[in-house]
Amino acid sequence: MGDDGLAEERFAAAVWAMQEEAGPRPSLERAVAVAAHLIDGCDHAAVSLVHRSKRIDTPAFTSEVGLRGDLLQYELQQGPCLDAIWHQETVHCPDLMHESRWPVWAPRVVRELGIRSMLCFQLFTNQDSLGALNLYAESPDAFDEPAEALGFALAAHTAEALARSQGLHHVNTAILNRAVVAQAQGILMQRYDLSTDRALELLSRVARSEGVQVNLLARRIVGGHELPKAP
Repeated sequence: MGDDGLAEERFAAAVWAMQEEAGPRPSLERAVAVAAHLIDGCDHAAVSLVHRSKRIDTPAFTSEVGLRGDLLQYELQQGPCLDAIWHQETVHCPDLMHESRWPVWAPRVVRELGIRSMLCFQLFTNQDSLGALNLYAESPDAFDEPAEALGFALAAHTAEALARSQGLHHVNTAILNRAVVAQAQGILMQRYDLSTDRALELLSRVARSEGVQVNLLARRIVGGHELPKAP
């Protein structure tokens, strides 16, 4: 098995272990550990959660750098994790030294924490439960398309684990389908050297030709099966 296959296997095992955790905090702690160890370019990871009072905190993080990066966003009321929570599913910043979206936060996080690029993913279980998975990198342009696909999948699995731990079983299927499709995208991107859009297009095309739903074909790929019709 090649390096890509080993990475896929490690990711699948880590996600399975995350689903087995009892309670939100262990699930989130495992999620940030998986991000830091298995997503290329990620040096630090943290999770932001919104509480009913609209207060935001960081219950899980891999280092003080990730925690301080989050706290600075809450203090200044600007930054990529806040944009991911409230506005966009994915927020990517290739180089914080040349970033105009967060004019106060970005220069400070570069100067004080040595962070140069970020990737944030929205976490959601329902309309009353929001958060973000925040990936910090010390190098510019640290996150490529496969890393983004893997992060998207991890965020969806994290949201599913969080929902399960909160007893919100009715949302598990939709969130898990989203996670599996994103994970299969990442596998196809690595296997066939495809862009994110091309990987999803391939997945959709093969699913149509096989007469199955995209999420069912994605589950087979994530489970180790070959694509029925390789490009």
